[in-house]
Amino acid sequence: MGRSVRESSAERKRRLQEHHGIAEKLLLANVWWPAIGNLDGLHPEHEVRDFKDGARFVDFGYLPTPQLKVVLELDGYGPHWRDVSRWQFADHLMRQNHLLIDDWRLLRFAYDDVHEKPRRCQQVLLQALGKWGHTQKRADVQLTLYEQVILKFAQGCPDALTPAKVSQALGMDPQTAIKYLRSLAAKGLVTPLQSRTGRIMRYSVAASAWTLFSNK
Repeated sequence: MGRSVRESSAERKRRLQEHHGIAEKLLLANVWWPAIGNLDGLHPEHEVRDFKDGARFVDFGYLPTPQLKVVLELDGYGPHWRDVSRWQFADHLMRQNHLLIDDWRLLRFAYDDVHEKPRRCQQVLLQALGKWGHTQKRADVQLTLYEQVILKFAQGCPDALTPAKVSQALGMDPQTAIKYLRSLAAKGLVTPLQSRTGRIMRYSVAASAWTLFSNK
């Protein structure tokens, strides 16, 4: 963010400092980073020129290649939408139309989904990028054979992974299962889930794991 502020035009710098707040950071923390794992090509408060050569700003512009341009926007259900005028509402729809005409791809997320259902949002993001021909791959991650087998097992497992479940399904010693689940957690491919007592009993598979594994 600091780099974006330093390299911005005056208006974009003002918007980054005044408007880019908790909601946008939540989108990065809950959706983008767990799914993609880097910020390459992602530009907060990205400036887009409209058909009148005026400046429009979107929450995030993602430009990984010259052929793909993606807008990501986060919308909250609050006064911003309830209090807009009829003119502002019409202008917002026309702004979206012009983005699509100019070959931008568009993804919009509700604040409540990003906050309460981040996994769902991660899956939508990855599905969209895959459909548009650009699926991110975390090439820096190296998997052992055991880790690959555990992730393969997770593909057909509807519930969170547990050491006992992995041990029983794969014929693996329970301590070995714990060892490799912890290793996958350290690589950001599974997320430890704490019980009420604070113990880690289960692991959920991160969205980035599906992308990594599907590209192998």
